[in-house]
Amino acid sequence: MFRFLFLSAVCLPLLSNAQIINKGIDLSGFSLDYHSLPFIDLDTMSSRQVTVDREPGVYLGHPTTVLLEDGQTLYCTYPKGHGRGPIVLKRSNDGGQTWSERLPVPASWESSLEVPTLYPAEGPDGTQRLLLFSGLYPARMAYSEDQGSTWTELQPLGNWGGIVVMGDLVPLRSGKGHYMAVFHDDGRYFSHRGRAGEPAVERANNQAEFTLYKTFSYDGGLTWTEPEAMLQSRFLHLCEPGLIRSPDGRQIAMLLRENSRRMNSQIMFSNDEGQTWTRPRALPNSLNGDRHQAIYTPDGRLLISFRDMAPAYWRYQALKAECQDCDTAQLKAQAGPASPTTGDWVAWIGTYEDLVEGREGQYRIRLKDNTKGSDCAYPALECLPDGTIVATTYGHWAEGEAPYILSVRMNMETLVPH
Repeated sequence: MFRFLFLSAVCLPLLSNAQIINKGIDLSGFSLDYHSLPFIDLDTMSSRQVTVDREPGVYLGHPTTVLLEDGQTLYCTYPKGHGRGPIVLKRSNDGGQTWSERLPVPASWESSLEVPTLYPAEGPDGTQRLLLFSGLYPARMAYSEDQGSTWTELQPLGNWGGIVVMGDLVPLRSGKGHYMAVFHDDGRYFSHRGRAGEPAVERANNQAEFTLYKTFSYDGGLTWTEPEAMLQSRFLHLCEPGLIRSPDGRQIAMLLRENSRRMNSQIMFSNDEGQTWTRPRALPNSLNGDRHQAIYTPDGRLLISFRDMAPAYWRYQALKAECQDCDTAQLKAQAGPASPTTGDWVAWIGTYEDLVEGREGQYRIRLKDNTKGSDCAYPALECLPDGTIVATTYGHWAEGEAPYILSVRMNMETLVPH
């Protein structure tokens, strides 16, 4: 018997894992006994979807958004290309229901080498800013002090760089205008030397050294300190950190992609405003994935949006490469269970306490089925004053076509499993 989700006037079944259709990745032969949470599929609910930008034959990817203090004005930025490419900027004046044409941007934005990221900040004197970062070497930043109407050129932040700079940014309680930002690098872009001197055999064996970095600003984001390493490992390839504070504001959690696919995604905690961090700990399968972004819903729960990336599929690919004559069924069994929505854009609903205690959470949502592999879902999240969650990302949403930018709109009051 089905359980049902009542969504406004629409009644949707809570699907079992075996009933989920995945157009992007062939999971035949894998166990799908991956997590025990109820599952809601919003993939075909076009009434909840808004196309932000689409251009035939052109790759549009990796968006971030920012919501201004008026609660209605949204900016969305993304590259024309897979990370590297000219930066596009669009604005919505109605909470993401409609979007402008592409806005004029400074000439240097054409030269962006990496995923642009966009954050609000406030200076010690109360000056409101929007910060736009562009990574690799050297990391660069542009900013606006007139609510996005005009922007500076991209300028280097220092003699350093990294991948997805900044992965996330959080205001600190140490003072007005104080911020911490986090990112990662795999040895290629932190300095102009790149990986000079690193043994090639380690890179060939999927053992490049990944480093998590933190950097601080005390002037509302205008300048940033020399990055400090938080964690280095050749085994755990932790990257693309996403930050969220505890409900009482005293703790910061950092959710992390594990890029070697040897382990689950990980989580770390700080109780001293990012100065020190706990050792990484595996997240449950229900939160396994890439580029986690978290937001509190009006009822105090967390919605975490991410790319679903069950390690089993990539473990199988590695095992098959080592033993092409081995029995496929045995290799898939050895790789372990896979998520039925591997490679898709998903969201997790739970509480901060679930993160602390390592619990599975309450339920999962597929926001959209990605139709080509796992190339999707560097997600952006905003919560409007009326409680509407605006989730935005890129993906191969139409089979055989280039990826484009899409928003999904939802309200927690109508996303209640029954």
